[in-house]
Amino acid sequence: MSGERNEEMIKEEELQRQDAGAQPEEEDPQEDAVSETAGKTAEEEGAGDAPEEEAGGKAKEEKKGFFQKKKDKKDEQIEELTDRLKRTMAEFDNFRKRTEKEKASMYEFGARDIIEKILPVVDNFERGLSVISDEEAKTAFAEGMDKIYRQLLKTLEDAGVKPIEAVGKPFDPDFHNAVMHVDDESAGENIVVEEFQKGYLYRDSVVRHSMVKVAN
Repeated sequence: MSGERNEEMIKEEELQRQDAGAQPEEEDPQEDAVSETAGKTAEEEGAGDAPEEEAGGKAKEEKKGFFQKKKDKKDEQIEELTDRLKRTMAEFDNFRKRTEKEKASMYEFGARDIIEKILPVVDNFERGLSVISDEEAKTAFAEGMDKIYRQLLKTLEDAGVKPIEAVGKPFDPDFHNAVMHVDDESAGENIVVEEFQKGYLYRDSVVRHSMVKVAN
């Protein structure tokens, strides 16, 4: 009898074990709490990452803005240097033109000074040749003097010197210097009737005025 009871007890234990294995395992509340805590932590960490990302974006923008300011400052320096270069080039161009003008003025002033000194020599040639008789004009000496005189006039002409027309022309104070007046109805009023000293122009400017007699 005791053996049969033992067998029945063993069978009951096996059935109980089978029933226990078939039932679903109960969830551990501690494990649920841990999982919830882990989820919240992950969410909090995610929430904490967002401000960091925003801060990083702001830092990048500030960094970009910083470099942009540097670029603008460089552009301003380039514009300033370019403007200074243009001003310097303009000043140099004005200086060059002014220097060329001064050089031309100095050259013209020097040429006028030399011409004024040569004109009395021309006057003496004309006076000397005007008193030579027809017989003396045929001599070698007179012909030589006449050739020198003509060569001197040609040289002055090539340099830009030319005589002022006076006799028979209306009196012009810009070119003529009236040293005598005469009543002459046949000549017309304010007309140059005689020239005492020839006047000359150098590049259309008066080097010496003509000394003339003017009819009233």
